[in-house]
Amino acid sequence: VKDLDFGRKVITIRNAKGDKDRCVPLPQQTVSALEEQICKSRMYHERDLNTGFGTVSLPYALGRKYPNANREWGWKFVFPSYKLSTDPRTGRRQRHHVYENYIQRALKEAVRLAGIHKPVHAHTFRHWFATHLL
Repeated sequence: VKDLDFGRKVITIRNAKGDKDRCVPLPQQTVSALEEQICKSRMYHERDLNTGFGTVSLPYALGRKYPNANREWGWKFVFPSYKLSTDPRTGRRQRHHVYENYIQRALKEAVRLAGIHKPVHAHTFRHWFATHLL
């Protein structure tokens, strides 16, 4: 959640190609849908905290450096999984992000409903967006 900056209209992509952080524009057309999704994610977060499952896996050594950060809202996923899962490293039950195949199935269905007969993958949008930035 903390990687979305609505004020500057920027998304920070962590550990992108070359293990670098990248900033990409956040299109105005996506803001209201993302804000709505963040409200849903916040609801999961609060419910999980109340039931004792409000942690999330942190990158690298941050969990050791900041032992309570795994309960903070900013580290939560914008698109959390609907189900809790067990972290194999810690054995804790927590909520991870939705899996790629969930997004791929939704995209495939949207392409079908739109009547598009060309192959479309999630990476197609990256190229489309980059072309329109030129």
